Amino acid sequence: MAPTITGFDYQRVTVADGVTLNAAVGGTGSPVVLLHGFPQTHLMWRHVAADLAADHTVICPDLRGYGDSDKPADADGQTYAKRTMAADVVALARAFGHERFALAGHDRGALVAIRAGLDHPDAITHLASLDVLPTLDMWNVMRGTSAAVGFHLYLMAQPPGLPEQMISASADAFFGHFLDIWTQDPGAIPADVRAAYLAASREAVTSIVADYRASAHVDVEHDEADRKSGNRLRMPVTVLQQDWGAVLGFDAAALWREWAPDLNHIPVSCGHFMAEEAPAEVTKALRELLTR
Repeated sequence: MAPTITGFDYQRVTVADGVTLNAAVGGTGSPVVLLHGFPQTHLMWRHVAADLAADHTVICPDLRGYGDSDKPADADGQTYAKRTMAADVVALARAFGHERFALAGHDRGALVAIRAGLDHPDAITHLASLDVLPTLDMWNVMRGTSAAVGFHLYLMAQPPGLPEQMISASADAFFGHFLDIWTQDPGAIPADVRAAYLAASREAVTSIVADYRASAHVDVEHDEADRKSGNRLRMPVTVLQQDWGAVLGFDAAALWREWAPDLNHIPVSCGHFMAEEAPAEVTKALRELLTR
């Protein structure tokens, strides 16, 4: 049996035509939605969610295309746009009776959270992003040999067919590669959780690639439109980020301030999977955000 978040109930919630999300829900109090990253599921929040549930209603879904949530075919290039996935999250919260809620995301989930903040500012009270840049900035800073760290971004941006075939042929090695190289503390992802991540990703190659492909196309278009119109994140924002900006040659905090005027940018010293490697630090930052 796959591991679960202890003390949380699991529900399936319809958020769009033909799309149902798997969500773990626990606690009582003001609502907080936590979105996972790649190549993970909602389980990445297991420590943080349990802590926050002491005084908040915490909702941890698997994003569409991931984990035990539905994985619709991408017929038009919009199915895994962050705009579409953000609408899922707003619909999910409303299904639980929450018109307004705090939202935190890691990696891919952070990109969904950012889009939710831009598209649904009246619904998102507070926003936290863990270890990404907004999509437009991410592509703008990736250049030269330093961009090799993001080879998967370029692979999955290719037209349908080849990326899916290549990844499916060695799925555990592909997804396991990122679990290994992005973790400073291997013990932060125990064997049963690692196995759950690999099993879920193995069954979701097509939808995961579609999610990444959207970030090279339609998601960039949406960010460019916001940049041109001056649309910004109007709620308090906290960003937790490794100091990889120094290695790649950019000022991450300065890039973020272009999107989030009310910004708290916090460098962290752990690996990419910070909610699992440094859950106390992440929880502390989220609790501070919720008081702003």
